[in-house]
Amino acid sequence: MSVIIVAECLAAPGQEDRLRTALEAMIEPSLEEPGCLAYQPYADPNRPARMVIVEEWAASEDLAEHFTTPHFRHVRKVLDLVLAEPMTLRKLVAAPLDTR
Repeated sequence: MSVIIVAECLAAPGQEDRLRTALEAMIEPSLEEPGCLAYQPYADPNRPARMVIVEEWAASEDLAEHFTTPHFRHVRKVLDLVLAEPMTLRKLVAAPLDTR
């Protein structure tokens, strides 16, 4: 069962471009990781300081491994410098549908 991650970020004033650059730099190396099915950052058109990353991982173990990679450790350090508040992370899994 795949795991969906929705991560919400709010850049500190003046740090919007740095946040966007850091998140965009994560796309390619994340998609190359085993188990990464999707990784896409989105910007809020009404509030440029707010960005959301939507990720899909084949399994929780793949996501756990992602958090140990050099590119994730690097972006974590950048986020510590550019975010106005801590990142919000939501983990979702597919729920079986009642097909009665």
